[in-house]
Amino acid sequence: MSDPKGRVLVIAGSDNSGGAGIQADIKAITACGGYAMTAISAITVQDTRGVHGVWPVPFEAVLAQMVTALADIGADTVKTGMLASAKLIEQVAETLSERAPGVGRVVDPVMVATSGDRLVEREAVDALSSELIPGAALVTPNAPEAEILSGKAVETVDGQRRAAEALLERGALGALVKGGHIGGPMIVDVLQTHHGEWLFESPRIETRHTHGTGCTLASAIAAHLALGRDMPDAVDAARVYLIKAIETAPGLGTGHGPVNHGWPLTMSQDD
Repeated sequence: MSDPKGRVLVIAGSDNSGGAGIQADIKAITACGGYAMTAISAITVQDTRGVHGVWPVPFEAVLAQMVTALADIGADTVKTGMLASAKLIEQVAETLSERAPGVGRVVDPVMVATSGDRLVEREAVDALSSELIPGAALVTPNAPEAEILSGKAVETVDGQRRAAEALLERGALGALVKGGHIGGPMIVDVLQTHHGEWLFESPRIETRHTHGTGCTLASAIAAHLALGRDMPDAVDAARVYLIKAIETAPGLGTGHGPVNHGWPLTMSQDD
């Protein structure tokens, strides 16, 4: 990437509770030193206990947000999150192909919220596989999402590897199959690209404050890529950021609470 500026365009849904979605994306990208722009794809009504409503944004409005941001400011990385319908995915993919052909994509295949509520149509999964995963710089599924996308059982590290391999075979340039949903005292995230494999391990943090962790990690990776880091370094730095955000979660809500996206700011003030 020549002269990276840290610009990240995020195409995702809004979470009014602030823990996930566009709100988490903006916080994470900013905290990691990037510049966040947004194209809001849906308005969700949710809290730490669950999703209470989803209203899709009209396709024309989503695409207009993308086009204006790309035409004026530009992007070093694009990150996609909740895209609820096959038609929207197809139109987003077409717009990116036309307006940002050389920009790497971080695809977070958001399908189900932390609370267990389904967020996308079933047909959207097929569109995601055919339209956005091929050519993506990185796909970041958790174990259940990886099973759906790859058709492989993901219950062990070997399963994560097989799923990552399948995603590369489907055209992704990189796949990070996360292990948070797999039991055990250690969490292992498996990164594969056409240049090799990397395993990232960390102790499991016993907490209910995990709302928006997938959005947060993917956006942190996108920010570091946009700043010019290579893929393994970007994933490593993003994991360090997320782990600290979980460890210092503010304890809000009565369900799956949000993480502390702003912890780097607090640390800089302490210094």
